[in-house]
Amino acid sequence: MSTQSNMVKVAVVGGEGIGPEVTAQSRRVLDWFAAKRNVPMTLREAQYGLIPYLATGKVLPEDTAEAMDEADAILWGATGGPETTEVPAAARKAGSLLGLRSKYDLYANLRPIVASPALSASAPLKAEVLDGVDFVIIRELTSGIYFGEPRGIETLPDGQRRGFNTEQYTTNQIRRVARSAFELARTRRNKVCSVDKANVLETSVVWREEVIKLHKEEFSDVELTHLYVDNAAMQIVREPRQFDVMVTGNIFGDILSDCAAMASGSLGMLPSASLGPVDRFGRRKALYEPVHGSAPDIAGKGIANPLGSILSVAMLLRLTLNRPEDADLLEKAVQAALASGARTADIAEAGAKKLSTVQMGDAVLGALDRISAKEHA
Repeated sequence: MSTQSNMVKVAVVGGEGIGPEVTAQSRRVLDWFAAKRNVPMTLREAQYGLIPYLATGKVLPEDTAEAMDEADAILWGATGGPETTEVPAAARKAGSLLGLRSKYDLYANLRPIVASPALSASAPLKAEVLDGVDFVIIRELTSGIYFGEPRGIETLPDGQRRGFNTEQYTTNQIRRVARSAFELARTRRNKVCSVDKANVLETSVVWREEVIKLHKEEFSDVELTHLYVDNAAMQIVREPRQFDVMVTGNIFGDILSDCAAMASGSLGMLPSASLGPVDRFGRRKALYEPVHGSAPDIAGKGIANPLGSILSVAMLLRLTLNRPEDADLLEKAVQAALASGARTADIAEAGAKKLSTVQMGDAVLGALDRISAKEHA
């Protein structure tokens, strides 16, 4: 990568399944912004998964680890698929995405949920429910039940098997992700909804108490409400427009953000950003990825929706590159492409023409050219 201090370093890791296909379109978008908008960044491609494992014995080989260690931002594709059976569990775990989140302390996962009017006919929820939907779920990403110890599988004296995991949260783990939510809300509609299960779980009791304390101490200007997670799931599909910023723990955020995909038309539409702590130079490590998985059933067919990955580039432009106008431009281009009728199979209305992954990339790039030309006319 370039050592120029003004260049932001981006590692592009397509990964497995449909990951390389959708990330290829994001790479085209990044190249467009570098060429047409002089965005100061250097890109380094790196491999992850079965292919490097067969060559090196590691799903995360040394050159990929180096690329990500050096990078300010990582553009990630997807992980997993049927090929995982060819990779031993120990090798898979050693290079897992959970491990990367922990390594870089990417504790705050932002998942914006925005309903596109162009997709109202194909969205699972009614158009009147989706009107005006624009909120962000902030999921705590490096603690909770996914990381808690002890964990394992054991055989009991009577021969039964028992699996166990530990859910736990500390004051600092809660307060730092809640702080991210309050700070983001101040830039939006100034409302935070904290989601927990404090009527059942002690970890949620601590979660709620710490969020309330932080709110009182530092963010009393922000409106704070609380929901139990089961009610939150219902409210997301009943009246999603009520939310501005929702903050919750790891497992709840995982489930709720997939549920919220129905308010955006498809899981393939959702981007995300996973952010680490701010260092003494004001920088923070970040990993950007579509919310969807590797979708092995359609991998290699060229029909995957790249918009979740492309919209993740918009988050990269806004949060790492500090280019909000460019981020707005890309989001406008995606909406313009959708408004013109561009559809991949997952978001197509009955009878609509279905574009390939590359053709959807073409549609977004064409919209970028048109909008940019108008702005400079």
